[in-house]
Amino acid sequence: MIQLIFHVVAIALYGLAGVYYWRMLEPAVANPRDRVWATAIGGVAVLLQAGLLVGDVDHDGHLMLGVGVILSLDAWAVAAIFLVASLRKPIMSLGAFIMPSAAVAAIGQIFLPASSAGTPVHDPWLVAHIVISILAYSLLSIAVVQSLLLWIQETRLRQRHPTQLLRSIPPMETMETLMFEMIQVGFVLLTLTLISGFFFSEQIFGTPLPFTHHSILSLVAWLSFAILLIGRRQFGWRGLYAIRWTIGGFVLLVFAYLSAEFLFKLVLPG
Repeated sequence: MIQLIFHVVAIALYGLAGVYYWRMLEPAVANPRDRVWATAIGGVAVLLQAGLLVGDVDHDGHLMLGVGVILSLDAWAVAAIFLVASLRKPIMSLGAFIMPSAAVAAIGQIFLPASSAGTPVHDPWLVAHIVISILAYSLLSIAVVQSLLLWIQETRLRQRHPTQLLRSIPPMETMETLMFEMIQVGFVLLTLTLISGFFFSEQIFGTPLPFTHHSILSLVAWLSFAILLIGRRQFGWRGLYAIRWTIGGFVLLVFAYLSAEFLFKLVLPG
């Protein structure tokens, strides 16, 4: 019961932080202290959920995962990385989308509990693989949120109908630069995830990784981001073209991550 109460409090804090971030998008109602309150409340929510996730994931040295916990863990990592990055980067507007998403994922943690089967987590390679995988997904998640905002910006500007939202977020050039910075780091981490998963699966998980449609999706997602980064460097890809590649690669990655068979074969084998 106590744990459920803490879950509800974390969800409420994420929602409240999201409200403050939304207020920052509306200069007419924004308060100079909104940024402080949004960051502080979001930080408390992240810390509280971190404790809940530790309790849900680690059971007597065994890793307990399920779709709900995976979603919540990824959303938590996205929120945590966003809060840290927002201290140095002009990405505060993303909080209006990230915090409510973290609240929704935390709800999933309640109604979609961890699996009943566990895997020992004594092997540091397994822990490293999971941590790198989550960080890669989180950074690419933030990048795709930025790409969606860029899509809205470009569409509205083409129609010559700028909205208050567009006036409240950084210029397109800044947002695009930040998006590619996130993609570059996320791509490196995704590469390490695939290397550890495909080439060291037997050492990490005790069984060779089968070459299924799930692993193929992961490779295609990796290839999509590789093409995007090469296109950006060699041909100066930007705008809607780059946005579509970003969203497309991320969608493939989501299908690979959230497939139940993928989770149980890659993270919780046999």
